[in-house]
Amino acid sequence: MRVAVIPARGGSKRIPRKNIKPFAGKPMIAYAIEAAQASGLFEHILVSTDDGEIAEIAQQWRAEIPFIRPSDLADDYTGTVPVIAHAIEALQQQKWEIEYVCCIYPAVPLIQVSDIQDALELLKSRNSGYTFPVAEFPSAVQRALRRCGNGRMQPFYPENEACRTQDLEPSYYDAGQFYWGNVQTWMTGSGIHSEGTGLVIPNWRVVDVDTQDDWERAELLYKVLVKS
Repeated sequence: MRVAVIPARGGSKRIPRKNIKPFAGKPMIAYAIEAAQASGLFEHILVSTDDGEIAEIAQQWRAEIPFIRPSDLADDYTGTVPVIAHAIEALQQQKWEIEYVCCIYPAVPLIQVSDIQDALELLKSRNSGYTFPVAEFPSAVQRALRRCGNGRMQPFYPENEACRTQDLEPSYYDAGQFYWGNVQTWMTGSGIHSEGTGLVIPNWRVVDVDTQDDWERAELLYKVLVKS
């Protein structure tokens, strides 16, 4: 059995009620639910939440709420892996026989169904704990700068100051959209980044929606990429 788990706690701080805030005409979490539905990969699509309003809205969009997440797994410090491990344990107690779990974050309006499908095929074809989308940094991280108190700039890596960008190794960042893993991997508590294989996607369609600026940028990109 393949299951999608969307972790959506109620206590988001930087954008209050982010997971159910209206985005382009529907609750933000609806985009994750609809992408999972459209992929055709999942026997069950569920939301792990501690919040009654989130649970109600998720059900309106045809996601399942088979359990309520405990408060000690819904604070600002709880990582993704323990939340998914808790979901697996709760479902196994209900006699669900699960093979693969895809954690899909709730604020992903630019998520692509084909990426979810391709990442599952990548997981099956590689000896990897997880697969997840990554994007290339738009600028070489080896030439990153720090700004000192007086406004002067300093390179983090002085040895690379004179290097040409094209001579430096490309670097990638987590797109912050979803993670595939088999049940055994999730339950071991393995680190996603250290045990994962990356599916490279274009950085122009990646927005990690954490701040109001991120939200506004996501709205602009959605209008151009999806509604145009």
